[in-house]
Amino acid sequence: MEPSREHLHAPGQSLWPVGFAVGVAAFLVGFVVSWTVVALGGVIALVFATLWIRELARGSALAETPEVVPETRANRPAAREPVPPLAELRAGAPVSRSVFLELSTLGLGGVIGGLVSLPVLGFMVAPAFLKQGVHQHDLGPMSAFSEGQFVITTFTSNPSEGFVSRVTAFVRNNGLLGNLPSFTILSSRCVHLGCPVQPNGVPATAQETHFKDVSLIPVLPSGFGCPCHDSQYDTEGNRTSGPAPRALDRYSYSIVNGHLLVGAPFSVAYVVGIGAQAKIHETGYAFPGEHVDGIESWLYPIQPPH
Repeated sequence: MEPSREHLHAPGQSLWPVGFAVGVAAFLVGFVVSWTVVALGGVIALVFATLWIRELARGSALAETPEVVPETRANRPAAREPVPPLAELRAGAPVSRSVFLELSTLGLGGVIGGLVSLPVLGFMVAPAFLKQGVHQHDLGPMSAFSEGQFVITTFTSNPSEGFVSRVTAFVRNNGLLGNLPSFTILSSRCVHLGCPVQPNGVPATAQETHFKDVSLIPVLPSGFGCPCHDSQYDTEGNRTSGPAPRALDRYSYSIVNGHLLVGAPFSVAYVVGIGAQAKIHETGYAFPGEHVDGIESWLYPIQPPH
């Protein structure tokens, strides 16, 4: 037998649950962003939870035991169609235990669902809002890069991290494209699994030069190869053999006061042409092993900015 719900009470529409959910979300996402957000989210969740509980308890008669009146033919209620409990809720009326337990179960289920799902969503979405930009690094004057010749360039990508952040790129001066200088800057990281790529040629270590924290070694490679799993690339970075899924990543660059500044990396599906006349099929930055064109690229999630 379903208990009588003629005198039920629960608060009407309220914003307190929404505020509580926002506070919980901010609290969980804060572990990825900053401790300040954690503290702010905890305060918001606590305040709105208090207001929510206060509203639920206001006007309830859960602690009161109603007088039991024997049912007779005279006071027996007329049969009526069952009405959903939420349709009978009226402000100022008592709340039955069954409705309270029903709403509490739904609320507890929502909280548990949020605790399980929000951390996962936070780790998926939050990186896109973090500061992951790459600062430009001065590689030296343009005169240090002879036209048509690759230079093995090693520099510190993040000075605050010191030597462990040193990376290597293969830089080639392509000459002029119209009235503007053109450079090719290839990443030395293999796009298969991230192993260091080596030039297929003998570096002229005797001609090594330095500019601040940058080391420059000329080389005339026939291509580039990965010693780990034998992915091979031509001088434009196109994959020629091996398990690599795409061309070598490249770096953006700019010319400031006659100096070459390297910027953020980006991924390349393939390159058509050579040197300054090359047509680069650029894509968003992707991690090693990921396809960036064709049907295979649909299998990979959207990458956070880099």
